[in-house]
Amino acid sequence: MGLSISIRLSLLLAFIVVLDPPGVQGAITPRSWSESYALANATVSQMTLDEKIGMVSGVGTFNSRCAGNTNAVSRLGIPSLCFNDGPAGIRQTHNVTGFPTGINAASTFSKRLMTARGVALGEEFRGKGIHVYLGPSLDISRNPKAGRNWEAFGPDPYLTGEAAYATIIGVQSVGVQACAKHFLANNQEHWRYGLSADIDDRTTRELYLYGYYRAVEADVSTVMCAYNRVNQTSACHNSAIIGSNSYLRGPNSIGFQGATISDWGATHDSAQENAIAGLDMEQPGDYIVIGGGVYKGLKAAVNSGAVSVARLNEMVARVLAPYYRLRQDDGTFPATNFDIQHMDGTGSLNLNVNVRTDEHTRLAREIAAKSAVLLKNAVTSGGTGNSSGAKGLPIKNGFKGSMAVIGQDAKMPKNGCYLNECNEGVMVVGWGSGSYFLDWVVPPIDSLTAQMTNAGGSITSSLSSDINAGVAAARGKDVAVVFVNAMSGELGFYDVVVGNMGDRNDLDLWWKGGSLVEAVAAVNSNTIVVVHSVGPVSMSWSSHPNVTAIIYAGAPGEQAGPSLVDVMWGAVNPSGRLPFSIADAESSYPGAIVYNSLGFPTIEYTEKLLVDYRYMDAQNINPRFPFGFGLSYTTFTYSTLTITLASTTPTSLTGLAYTVSFTVRNSGSVVGTEIPQLYLGFPSGSGEPKMVLRGFDEILDLQPGASKTVSMALNLREISIWDVVQQKWVKPSGMFTVSVGASIKDIRSTGTF
Repeated sequence: MGLSISIRLSLLLAFIVVLDPPGVQGAITPRSWSESYALANATVSQMTLDEKIGMVSGVGTFNSRCAGNTNAVSRLGIPSLCFNDGPAGIRQTHNVTGFPTGINAASTFSKRLMTARGVALGEEFRGKGIHVYLGPSLDISRNPKAGRNWEAFGPDPYLTGEAAYATIIGVQSVGVQACAKHFLANNQEHWRYGLSADIDDRTTRELYLYGYYRAVEADVSTVMCAYNRVNQTSACHNSAIIGSNSYLRGPNSIGFQGATISDWGATHDSAQENAIAGLDMEQPGDYIVIGGGVYKGLKAAVNSGAVSVARLNEMVARVLAPYYRLRQDDGTFPATNFDIQHMDGTGSLNLNVNVRTDEHTRLAREIAAKSAVLLKNAVTSGGTGNSSGAKGLPIKNGFKGSMAVIGQDAKMPKNGCYLNECNEGVMVVGWGSGSYFLDWVVPPIDSLTAQMTNAGGSITSSLSSDINAGVAAARGKDVAVVFVNAMSGELGFYDVVVGNMGDRNDLDLWWKGGSLVEAVAAVNSNTIVVVHSVGPVSMSWSSHPNVTAIIYAGAPGEQAGPSLVDVMWGAVNPSGRLPFSIADAESSYPGAIVYNSLGFPTIEYTEKLLVDYRYMDAQNINPRFPFGFGLSYTTFTYSTLTITLASTTPTSLTGLAYTVSFTVRNSGSVVGTEIPQLYLGFPSGSGEPKMVLRGFDEILDLQPGASKTVSMALNLREISIWDVVQQKWVKPSGMFTVSVGASIKDIRSTGTF
C-alpha cells in the first residue's frame, strides 16, 4: 500500500501533494471555492432543464447503485454521483474495514487519530467509487439513550466540533466529499419523522450548531438536513436553518458554501416550498412511505415560474462545486464498483473490489485500543500474574494461569442481519444505516484464547447470558473476564431490536449483564469487566470489591479482540477518556426521550445549554464516572499554569485571544499517554454552564519522569456567548476561570483572566 497514515498526515499539513502507488490516493490539492463555482457555473450554462433536474434529484431507491445516486450528464463528463453511508465504514458492501464508531473516536480525545481515521475512511470510500461520504454525524447526545448517539461524538459541542473538523479534513484530503449531518437537532429516534424540536436561538448557536462552525472551517462539502421539524417547520424546507438568510448561509451564518441534501425521505409538501427554502438536492428521489419524491414536481415548478431558473441553476452549481473543488473531475476518481441492490456481492455491477489494507487494520486496532477507557483498576502486586494472588491490570506477559471468559458479548457476532439489527455476540457497532457488515470482526474470545494458550495458560468459556454457567466457569480461576453490552440504532421503518425501537428503553445492560457481573464477582475475587456499549450504562455493581478492573470499550469496530488484548496485557497503556458522564439514575440526564405521544410531539428544549456534565454540575450531581475520566497504568502531575493574552486583538471569531500553557509530568513507572483537558468558567451572570470544555491534547508516550509543556489556544468564539439581541458573538465582561486537569472532576490547576 501507500505511505503510512502518520506520514501522509504530516505531508498534508505541510500542503505537499503526495502520490501513492496505483489504487491508493494520496493527498489532493483542492481548488478554491471561487474557482470551483466558476467551473460549476460554466457547466450549468451548458445543461438542459432535464439534466439540471437530474442533478438535484436522486434516481430512486431501487435504481440506486449506492445508498443514493444522481443522474449522470454523460455528454458533459458528469458521472452519476454516488452517496453512501456509513460514518464508521462503508455500508452494504464487502471487503471494507469496520472502523471504530464516532463515539469511540471521541473517546480517544486524539485529533491525530480522528484525522487518521478520516483519511482511512476517505481512502476506502474513494476505492469503492463513492463521491460523498455520508458523515460525520454531529448530532449532540442530548439524552444518553438516543439511538444514534454512537454515530456521533457525544454531548459536548467543543469535542464534537474538533472531531468533526478532524474527520472532514481527513476524508476530503483524498478527494472524497464529506457530508455533515443531521441538520438540525436530530436527537431521538422515536417520532423522528415529524417531531418538532423547539429550541431557542442561543441554545442552537452555542450547542447544536457549534460543531457545524468547525465543519465549515474544514470546508465541508455538503450538509444533510434531518427528518424532524425544527421550531415547527420540517428541517429540509426550513428557510430559517438552510435558507439564504439562515444558520447555514447569510450575514449571521456559519458561512457554508456547499450543497444541502435531504435525509432519505425527509422531504414533504411541494417542490416549490423545498427549493425556495434552500434544499439543493433530494434523496433518494422517490416516495418511500415516510416522505420523499417532492422534486418529481420540480420541472413543473420551474416551467410555471414557481421556482426560478436562477434558483435551479444555483442548486445545481452547489452540487457541482464540491465535485470540482475536490478534483473528482480529473479522471483519476474510480468508477463506482459495487451495488447495494445485491448486498451479497453477486451481480455484474458488484466488482468485489477490496479496499482493506494492512495499515487500515492497524489503525482500526490502534483507535479501538486508544478509545478503551479504564474505569476501575484495583491493582495489587503489579497486576494479574505478577505473583500469587495478584489482581487487576495489566496482566503480566507470559501469564500461565487460568482464565474464564464469560458472556455472549465475547463471541463472534451474528453477521448478515439486515443493517445489523441483532445483538448476538460482541457489540462493535450499532444498527441502522451507520452499520457495516461484520465479516472481519475478531471477537474477544479468539484473541484471549490465542494470548493465553500461546503463553501456556488455560482458558475456560461460557459464551452465553446463562448466569449459572458463568458462575461455574468463573469459580476457582485466577481471573474471570465478564463481557456485557448495550446496543441501540436507527428507527428505520419502525424496526425493533430486542424490544428497543432505535432509542434504548433504559440504561440497563442487555441480557441481564449486571446480574451476570454480580454473580461472577461473588465467586471470583479477580473479576474484570469489559463493557461494549453505545453510551452510558448503569454500573451500580462497579464498587463490588471483587470487581478489580472495568474497561469501557464502547463500540470499537472489527478489531475488538486484538485491541482489548493490547490494553489488558499492557502493550497499550490505556488513555481513553469518557466523552460523556456515567451516572446511576436516568434523572441525572435532562432532555428525556419522548416515547409515547398522540401524534408527532413538540419537544421543548427547556434544559437549554445544560446537557450531560453541564446539567449535573448545575444540579450538584456527582456521576459515578465523570466526563473526561479515564485511568492509566501510570500517573501524571500538572504544574506551572500560565495564561497569556494574545499580542494583537483578534479580528475574527477564530483569531487567537489567549494561550494557556502548563507542564505535564509522568510521575509513574511506565510509559503512558496523558489527555489533559481545559475547562473554561465564564464570568458570573453570563448565563453559561459552570464549566465547559475548551481544549484537550494527547501527550503521546511520555517516558517515566519526563515532562512536556502543553499549550492550548483559546480563540475569540471560544470565550464568547451568543447575544440574541445583537445577533452576534460577544465576549462577556468579567473574570474567566481556566481549569486544566485529567477530567472535569479532576482539576489539577486553575487560573483566571
